[in-house]
Amino acid sequence: MMLQLVIDDFNRTIDLWIEALLPYDLQQLRAKPSAAGWSIGQMYKHLIDDTSFYIEQIESCLSTNENHDKEASPFAKIILANNDFPDEVIQGAPGNAFIPQPETKEELVNALVRIRKQMNDLSTTVENTPSNGKSKHPGFNYLSATEWIQLAEMHLRHHLRQKKRIDDKI
Repeated sequence: MMLQLVIDDFNRTIDLWIEALLPYDLQQLRAKPSAAGWSIGQMYKHLIDDTSFYIEQIESCLSTNENHDKEASPFAKIILANNDFPDEVIQGAPGNAFIPQPETKEELVNALVRIRKQMNDLSTTVENTPSNGKSKHPGFNYLSATEWIQLAEMHLRHHLRQKKRIDDKI
């Protein structure tokens, strides 16, 4: 997928998340639909944490040519080709159960705005760097910088479904 399309998709999706945050107050952000489920605020923190990790991986790809010959897993190739995760609930990592509640709504807005800027700055670097390294994703094997940006957008979009399920319950 072309980098400009990928970053345009990322910007549209993160802007949806920023806009969707505005109507909530802190109490609503912290409301959990069930004891084991996430609040909207915890989901936002998860998205911020994961996207920050993706940004670190993009920076790693841009600093080297290592692993350029390694490939994504078969499943990763399918979801990247489809530009979407399957429409199903995916069990996250066990550490996801310990995501803290947000302290303020502003911390979430500020983090999303910062991530948007970092990702856009990195996309410019991706276009202008000769490096074509890849870094390893815990479940998808090796991804390039552009694939990490695409995965970030897909992950944000995937969680829009979860947001709707939580909103319907609270």
